[in-house]
Amino acid sequence: MAAPAHTIITFNNVVKQFGRFIALRGVSLDLSAGKLYAILGENGAGKTTLLRVLAGLAQPTRGTVSMLGTSDLHYFAALYGISKEDRCASLIQTVGLDPALSRPVGQYSQGMRQRLSLARALIHDPKILLLDEPFSNVDVRSAREIASLLGQLRDSGKTLLVITHQSDLLAEVANDQVWMEGGRIVTPEERE
Repeated sequence: MAAPAHTIITFNNVVKQFGRFIALRGVSLDLSAGKLYAILGENGAGKTTLLRVLAGLAQPTRGTVSMLGTSDLHYFAALYGISKEDRCASLIQTVGLDPALSRPVGQYSQGMRQRLSLARALIHDPKILLLDEPFSNVDVRSAREIASLLGQLRDSGKTLLVITHQSDLLAEVANDQVWMEGGRIVTPEERE
């Protein structure tokens, strides 16, 4: 029997304002460890701002965000310093690229760059992955492979927040769908 999931990320009445524009309007949300959350909504709904606040790239105007039990996010500093060649080659293979490929990254297709970005995000074996449109400019087969990989990462105990306009790609692997509209979380009833 699997252990019950515990809350790993908490948004408590988070507001993010840019001048007169309010991007997040009192977002409160608890996310459990080891789950994949699809963050969905139209352009301008607040999805990317939500991830930027969570990643510490933007400070909330009001409210609090805590991750892994802390709100100061110093653990991101631990993401630097890994230089194991075997880990790099393994991750490159994991995302479906050839580690022996010798051409410069600038000559990679957009889909290959997306895969490489995912490998870079995994290099430090993080507990939480924040992905903004990982399927953009990726062919259908590759997108399905990436979705499957995201499911495997979730199964390994990682928590994933994935912003996408292609929710059908995550239909089989997402534990939950979080819908945003006008800078706030909306329920399925509110969407109808």
